[in-house]
Amino acid sequence: MKPQLRQPTASRQAEIVATMVHLSAARNPTEITTGDIAQAIGVTQGALFRHYPSKEAIRLAVVDWIEARLMGELTTARAAAADPRVALAAMFRAHVRFTCDHPGVPRLVFAELQEPETSPVRQRVRALMQRYRQTLAAVLAQARADGLIRGDVDCAAAAGLFLGAIQGLVIQQLLGGAPGAAEQQAEGVLQLYLTGLGEAS
Repeated sequence: MKPQLRQPTASRQAEIVATMVHLSAARNPTEITTGDIAQAIGVTQGALFRHYPSKEAIRLAVVDWIEARLMGELTTARAAAADPRVALAAMFRAHVRFTCDHPGVPRLVFAELQEPETSPVRQRVRALMQRYRQTLAAVLAQARADGLIRGDVDCAAAAGLFLGAIQGLVIQQLLGGAPGAAEQQAEGVLQLYLTGLGEAS
């Protein structure tokens, strides 16, 4: 293994996180060791631990990365939309595109949700999902207030259905679908979702 020049901490940490996400696209994240990450980067485990003291610390950093990137994409999509209903569609497409661009992310999330309740990483993932649901519920509530969807829509339930639809597409992809299959099927699923929300009468 050819040694690499020492990088600034922030740069190396970003590389470690990106490597974990990349490796998770093809492997069960729980089976990826710090040795695997170090080897993929081209450093020793000792060098890796200078930036993160444990695999759990790396996993927490990965969740932080997922939250920053995914919520950033959703915020951008929402801000560019003409109204809340259009925002829902834009956010749906943005999330599906994000999972297609980073196939390791859903594997990481699903793996962490199988951890014990007391796991700090699982708690962080659950907090991220709660933040996401709250964001969706707020957009749905605004769409309902603006008369863009039916007045009897349960916003919390509709937010859960939004996430469930995306998870269904992702699971099909993980079970052996063709590359990009989730993105190809997403539009049909999205239109069914929007039809279910209806329009104010």
